[in-house]
Amino acid sequence: MFTIVAGAGYTGLRVLERLPADCAVGLSRSPVKSTRTCHRVDFDTLETLPLELPGRYRVLYTCPPGGEADDRLRRFLALLVPAPTRLVYISTTGVYGDCKGAVVTEESPVNPGNRMSKPRVAAERRLEQWAAEKGCELIILRSPGIYGPGRIGIDRLEAGDAYLNEADAHPGNRIHVDDLATCCLAALSEEAPAGVYNVADGDHRTATQFAEEVARQAGLHAPHTISWAEAKKVFSPMRLAFLSASRVVDTTKMRRVLGVTPRTPEQGIRDSLSRD
Repeated sequence: MFTIVAGAGYTGLRVLERLPADCAVGLSRSPVKSTRTCHRVDFDTLETLPLELPGRYRVLYTCPPGGEADDRLRRFLALLVPAPTRLVYISTTGVYGDCKGAVVTEESPVNPGNRMSKPRVAAERRLEQWAAEKGCELIILRSPGIYGPGRIGIDRLEAGDAYLNEADAHPGNRIHVDDLATCCLAALSEEAPAGVYNVADGDHRTATQFAEEVARQAGLHAPHTISWAEAKKVFSPMRLAFLSASRVVDTTKMRRVLGVTPRTPEQGIRDSLSRD
C-alpha cells in the first residue's frame, strides 16, 4: 500500500528508506539525502500536498507539535482527503508524567507534567477524534528518548559535562532509532491492531549508566557526576525537567503484538559508534 511519511527526519527517513521506492513518498521541512522521493514542505504553512492522494494509502506522522494548539497537525489532517486507511503517530512516554519510578503500561493514565508533553496529549486526543470521524485506523507509538548515530552524547562526554550521581539518578527509558523505525513499519502493517503501544528497549539503566557505557565503548573518560542539589545550579531547565520525571516503561505489548525485540544499549551504542 502507498505510504506517506510526514516528517522524513531522523526517524522518518529510516522508515522511508525501508519501504518500496515506488510505493512511498516523504515530506520534510529540511533537505534530505535519500534514494526515495522526498518533497520539501513547510508544515506550518502547508496549504496543499505536493502529490495526488490515492484511493488507499497510509500515513506515518513524526512531526513534533507546532505549539500548544498544534496548528501544524490540524493543517495536515485537513489535507488528507480522502482519509488514509491507517495513520501511525509517534508520541512520547512523557505523556505519563512523573510516576515516581512506577511501571507504566498503555493502560496507565496520562498526566503530562511539562510544556513539552502536554501538546502531545492534545495531539493524541485530536487524532483519536479525527480517526473516529474518518474511519481511519490509528496507532499511537509512545516513544522515550531516541538515540543512534550522532545522538549518543559523545560531544557532552568530550566536553566533560556532568551527570547525576547514581544516588540521585532515576530509571531511564530509551530506544535506538532503527528499532523505532522497525516499530513504525510493524505498526503500518494491516496485521497490527489499532491502539496505543509503548515502544522502548526495556532496559531501565539511568542516563548516567548509559553515558558510562558510551564512554567505555568510545574510549573516553567516564563522566563526572554531581548531586541533584548541584545539578539544579548548572543544568538547563529542560534537562532538569527530563531528569526529574521517573517511570519504568513496560513494553510487553510491543514485543507480543508488534513482534519487535529491540537491541540492548550495548548493541545500540556499538551500532551507533560504527556509523557515527
